[in-house]
Amino acid sequence: MIVLARLRRAVAGLVPAAADLALGSACAGCGERPGLLCPACRSALLGPATRVLTVPGRPDLPLAGAAAYAGAVRAAILEHKEHGRLPLAVPLGDALAVAVTALLAAPGGCGHPAHGDRPVVLVPVPSARRAVRRRGHDPVLRSARRAAATLRRSGQGGAVAPALRHRRRVADQAGLARRERERNLRGSLACRRSAARVARGGCVVIVDDIVTTGATLRESARALAEAGVRPCGAVVVAVV
Repeated sequence: MIVLARLRRAVAGLVPAAADLALGSACAGCGERPGLLCPACRSALLGPATRVLTVPGRPDLPLAGAAAYAGAVRAAILEHKEHGRLPLAVPLGDALAVAVTALLAAPGGCGHPAHGDRPVVLVPVPSARRAVRRRGHDPVLRSARRAAATLRRSGQGGAVAPALRHRRRVADQAGLARRERERNLRGSLACRRSAARVARGGCVVIVDDIVTTGATLRESARALAEAGVRPCGAVVVAVV
């Protein structure tokens, strides 16, 4: 856990510099202090404890979440995703990097000596094209790229492979019950062949911003497995 503690200290020192870029705006977490994220909201996002669980319905797929989906964390994710506050990709990506580090360090994780020294490949859950057009960006992809950069700076290595794509339209997941989410997403994703070749040699980690029922992560894992890619686990910024 020494690597995880070192990474937490490093990203905690980097986020204030990003906050300086947004002087004059209110904290995305509490809305009460100036800057991008105030110290208290940064702390809520980056720790202190990262939970390593399993994806709901997939006990064979480890899941690490940097924080709980509530309060300042929820507000920061929504500000980035729905309101286009793009600099938030920095602290959100750093939170993902912390979750990746915890996932790899967990018993049986890719960081365990039994798994060898494979490069970490982050595979973000893709946003629907219409959502990207509406928002003007792909929030998970942006955060995943920041996470990979943070992992490289910490000496762990990391790359992003946008391996997944939508092969049919799906309804908005908001408001859908568990079974409805499952039916909505089943068979909706596919893995790009070129990306699959790159991913097969690495420790593949599925990346999303939040997890609720786990339907999106399960569909992502299914699509990767169909292409011959076995994910080592999944990480999210927040767990509902």
